[in-house]
Amino acid sequence: MTPSPTASTVPTATYRLQIQPEFPFSAAERAVPHLAGLGVSHLHLSPVLEAVPGSTHGYDVTDHRTVRAELGGEEGLRALAATARTHGLGLVVDLVPNHMAAVPRHNHALRAVLRDGPDSPYARWFDIDWAAGDGRMLLPVLPGRLPEVRERMRVADGMLHLDGQEFPLRAGTEELPLAELLDAQWYRLAWWRLARTELNYRRFFTISDLIGVRVEDPEVFAATHGKIVELVRDGVIEGLRIDHPDGLTDPEGYLERLREATDGRCWTVVEKILTGTEPLPPSWPVAGTTGYDALRYVDGVFVDPAGADELLDLYREFVGRAGDRGGYWEATARRAAYKVVTHELAAETAALTRIAGRICAADPDLRDHAPWALLTAIRELLVRVPVYRTYRTGGENVLTPDAARGAKAAFAVPEEASAVDTVRDLALGRLGEGPEHQAFQARFAQTSSALRAKSVEDTAFYRYTPLLSANEVGGDPGRPAVTPEEFHAYCLRLARDWPATGTVLTTHDTKRSADVRAGISVLSQCPRVWAGLLEEAAGVPAPDPHLAWTAWQTAFGFGTPDAARLGPAVLKSVREAGLHTSWTEPDPGYERAVQEFVAAGPGRIPLRTASEAAFALEPHIRTHVLGAALVQLTMPGVPELYQGTEREYRALVDPDNRRPFAVGPDDEKTAVVRAALALRRRHPDLFGEAGGYAPLTAAGPAAGHCLAFARSDEVVTAVTRLPLRLAEAGGWQDTELVLPAGRWFDLLDGVREFTGGPDSEVKLAELFAERPVALLSRRAGREGSGGLG
Repeated sequence: MTPSPTASTVPTATYRLQIQPEFPFSAAERAVPHLAGLGVSHLHLSPVLEAVPGSTHGYDVTDHRTVRAELGGEEGLRALAATARTHGLGLVVDLVPNHMAAVPRHNHALRAVLRDGPDSPYARWFDIDWAAGDGRMLLPVLPGRLPEVRERMRVADGMLHLDGQEFPLRAGTEELPLAELLDAQWYRLAWWRLARTELNYRRFFTISDLIGVRVEDPEVFAATHGKIVELVRDGVIEGLRIDHPDGLTDPEGYLERLREATDGRCWTVVEKILTGTEPLPPSWPVAGTTGYDALRYVDGVFVDPAGADELLDLYREFVGRAGDRGGYWEATARRAAYKVVTHELAAETAALTRIAGRICAADPDLRDHAPWALLTAIRELLVRVPVYRTYRTGGENVLTPDAARGAKAAFAVPEEASAVDTVRDLALGRLGEGPEHQAFQARFAQTSSALRAKSVEDTAFYRYTPLLSANEVGGDPGRPAVTPEEFHAYCLRLARDWPATGTVLTTHDTKRSADVRAGISVLSQCPRVWAGLLEEAAGVPAPDPHLAWTAWQTAFGFGTPDAARLGPAVLKSVREAGLHTSWTEPDPGYERAVQEFVAAGPGRIPLRTASEAAFALEPHIRTHVLGAALVQLTMPGVPELYQGTEREYRALVDPDNRRPFAVGPDDEKTAVVRAALALRRRHPDLFGEAGGYAPLTAAGPAAGHCLAFARSDEVVTAVTRLPLRLAEAGGWQDTELVLPAGRWFDLLDGVREFTGGPDSEVKLAELFAERPVALLSRRAGREGSGGLG
């Protein structure tokens, strides 16, 4: 019988640390007392296995057999675990099963494949289409065309060397003339630009430096998970965060094998991005997601829908055609999808076309489909997948007949459109179960997830920017607001189906930290104030109005002028948008103008204090910051704090948000965090599987401005939402909240007491007299309340 994770291994709260050479295991060990004092139960570490030297993130794994030496090695990790354990903390580790660094110098498995070719025992590790490369693997690593760099190549010690790169040589080729030597290898060195169209191995998204790993192969799984499994069985690791499961051939099969390998001892969550109301597959053997779905609901409930609509009108008027053709979200996302599937993912769609072509060539009923028709059908269906990918079951709900009809409309010759039916049936596994059929079905799903990530997260989110706080992974910029009713319905689903799922507000991947997003979200309550700020900022000319809107809104959320941090974030945004410049085809003149604009405007002018109207928003931003923090810490699920977010934390997109951790001074937010975490750690039963969730509804003229809920009828969270609109409407007035029966104690000051019950309404003006949030407990009175004030 496979044991289940014990109650002690299911975290009450986790704290994410970015482990890197500048902040190794020993530094984390020194921080343990502080972190334990916050009230979390587990430390969550970024990837710990061997990675490319100097890597600041660790997702470029090079060797699964060893713990990364730059971080302190296995001895350092075990020492950290021991110290954490003495302070009552366990460890959760980020696991990267989908990909490795495609750097032969450091990746022993890839090096063996390049040396020995398809007969290497490591060839099964990677999805390489040897036939597509004339029997060779394309390595798009050259800084220029081969003739431009050939004279810098040299052979020494059985390796080919170029500008610090090393490539193994096929046995018996060391003495050949260079031109013959290059042609005799199992790989072809090529200009990096050829990766877009000629690549013949599966990669992570569009990053050719990260090669996909075939963990669906039992031998590959065992080889790449042996060390992690050993650390789990030794009690060093109690939880796992699974990075990018959508990239795997069969996520559910992988998770089942992982559960078996770890004897079910781990609390495991997956970095699964859910779209809209898409559910996590209920058959997956995990505790839930890493929490981007929760981020969307928490952020959205603090957005004013009417103001968001007004902001959209202002955005369209301000940006005009300088943005993405008028500012309509669905159209922007669709155009971005076509761009990515046609250009950045050309190699992936070509691979799918080759597989489909081989299947059709072997089937008399499918033989007449032209390659161009198959390619067109693949592209048209991919851009119509409304979520990240399909799975073992339920694909018909994703690749619908409507999607097929839309794809067929792209064909000028109706008779050729039948290729859509063939491709759809292949993607749904309807045309056979042979190796090629299985390969197509898996690669279609994997390409779909890459397309969604690159077109939505990394393109459309930077092209459509009316309210930047909505542009986070899992978010819906076309509908940024979430009603209290929708929020409560979501929490009820979590409490019922995924009570131990993860919840987050800030991560190493968020484009803006929660506190930055809070500042931006407040603008949905005052669109005209925002319009006035833009008028005041017009004295600093921008290269284009879309950039002006985006950069100034980013600066407003960030709060403090800082060109050194804003500049790189804004530059990244224009490259990702790809409207005027890009990563692969940069426009130096435009990018220079962007940097000069940021230095003269958003990076210099303190927009939040530039006018009385802007300065007056600070209390409302504070209300949002505290409310979002308390809601996330007490709603269903296991909350995660990202490093530094127990206090005010303003950070922009990576690498800004991945700086080494440092303990900072406590503030008002810290007090709220400590109170909630202390309660969770003392009484995990109130928040776990049996904790339940009960929405509480206020009554009175300002009822819609209170978001409140009870956990186990023992804890009540109540927060203020849309405070600026509340003030404009005259405040709380006679609005009341009925608490469950009993005596309630405010954990945020340890003094105030309230009485619950149907005949004991609590005035919200009194409840929120000291601060815009309240955390109430009935047990505090029995134990002796000790507030934080």
